[in-house]
Amino acid sequence: MIIDCHGHVSPPAQLWTYKAGLVSHRGAHGRGGVHVSDAEIRDAVENKRFEGGDKSHMAFLDEVGTDMQCISPRPFQMMTSEKPSKLVQWFTEETNNIISRQIKLYPNRFIGVAGLPQACGEPLDMAVKELDRAVNELGLKGCLVNPDPYENNGQKAPPMGDRYWYPLYEKLCELDVPGHIHATGSHNPEREPYTLHFINEETTAVYGLVNSNVFRDFPKLKMIISHGGGAIPYQIGRFESASARNAPAVPLFSERLKNLYFDTVLYSQGALELLIKTVGADRCLFGAECPGVGAARNPATGKTYDDIAPLIKKFEWLPDADKHAILEGNARKVFKL
Repeated sequence: MIIDCHGHVSPPAQLWTYKAGLVSHRGAHGRGGVHVSDAEIRDAVENKRFEGGDKSHMAFLDEVGTDMQCISPRPFQMMTSEKPSKLVQWFTEETNNIISRQIKLYPNRFIGVAGLPQACGEPLDMAVKELDRAVNELGLKGCLVNPDPYENNGQKAPPMGDRYWYPLYEKLCELDVPGHIHATGSHNPEREPYTLHFINEETTAVYGLVNSNVFRDFPKLKMIISHGGGAIPYQIGRFESASARNAPAVPLFSERLKNLYFDTVLYSQGALELLIKTVGADRCLFGAECPGVGAARNPATGKTYDDIAPLIKKFEWLPDADKHAILEGNARKVFKL
């Protein structure tokens, strides 16, 4: 079986209409809600052509052979920097409601992962409360964690080793669910569009977590890093060299990196090989984000860029047990499936 730990919801258009209304009236017209039928949710998944692709969300999964997929909010839509913060709360809750309904309609195909209303510049109380609701009431199995709620507007959030994040880490451990690090939008698209911002924030998040006391204070914390850990595997020698100056009193950077999990949302064979060899097969969860950025077709192969399971299966240097762990076993362990 192939379990994709990194997918995003393809909802009915009413969800985006709801968001546009919130942003336009800034909450003056009240919360409202997203009113869609089960048939409309099914139609968005099974029939609506995915933007930027040539078929529906479900048809893409069938094409690449994904058996089950974790679905979370579309990160660039999450608007965590918007004010007033109740807009962030309302939209996140409505998105999680849609995700919950989708996984109930397809219990053998989708696994729910919540968004969190991480309003920039505010404590994480609202996010912690919604995580509790998402897991205990909606049946979701984890959450996205945005390391930059300001969405690249010039202000900076505390590094992820800062105690600001501790209430969220405590709740993740209490519920025994993973946090999946994934940034959201970018206010500076000319210099740093959101897809590049994701990579930069994941790199910074890993550095902040590894060079902190977080995993000593929360030894049961499960954190997944999106997109293969950003630049970390590629630049591991730089961080390893710096950490060697304090060895053996302080474990090497590569040893501390073993506290984290990494998804395989990388669309080239070389990058996938580098990730697995750098962090270990036991720390990798298959992820393809299908359909998403990789939904375009590679002119050299005719296949979509996110059709990466065959690449992993063909690695002759990788034992079959490790392939199974990456494609299925590690996700079952981390998400308690």
